[in-house]
Amino acid sequence: MEQWELLDRQRHAGLRVSAAGDATRHFVQLVADEIVPAALHYPVLFTRHPDTGALYAGAVMGLKPGENHALGSDGRLPYRPADLERQGFFVSGENIAIDPAHAAFAGAGESDPVFDMDGEPAPALHRVQAALRRLHKGLPETDTLLDRFMAHGLIEPIDLSFQFDDGERLRLEALYTISLDALHALPDAVVVELFRAGDLQIAYAQTGSLHHIPTLARRRNDRLAGLPA
Repeated sequence: MEQWELLDRQRHAGLRVSAAGDATRHFVQLVADEIVPAALHYPVLFTRHPDTGALYAGAVMGLKPGENHALGSDGRLPYRPADLERQGFFVSGENIAIDPAHAAFAGAGESDPVFDMDGEPAPALHRVQAALRRLHKGLPETDTLLDRFMAHGLIEPIDLSFQFDDGERLRLEALYTISLDALHALPDAVVVELFRAGDLQIAYAQTGSLHHIPTLARRRNDRLAGLPA
């Protein structure tokens, strides 16, 4: 907390923000209303917070920490979740704070100003503000969604194993998905309840997103072989 600074239009007039940190994010937290759009581009899985044990949703962008294989040839992501959009920015009471040491402010590569020439919020800051609002509203909603899934026995572990052309074997554990078998076995009244809550759309989007996993593995394999993404 000591390294945070409250964002100030005068002190931080020249501050610029970039997406440089995206390249090292392999698992990005999602809130409930991001699962459907994120599932169009990435595998969406669930895992547990290492400190609290609470279940949360995330977009899988790489198969190992520090790797992101979802970036396009232009270095951009097809869908940028709020947790990436707000990198380096935090809520502190009624204000926005920044971590000036964060990679988002390193100044390497393409970057956008946080404030315009008049000291007013620039488009980049508007995106950050929208992301922070989305997370503030969406995190408790996501907890409630996952509580409903667990109450109906819909969450099950998924183990993912890979072997790459260089001989490396990789196994991903402590990840969870929705069980379609359990979902299809639910009583009709529960299915209707989940449908009206919008949960069915999310459940099918999440399970459908698993088809992106082989694509990530292929991209990683190609990168290991020095092939273009």
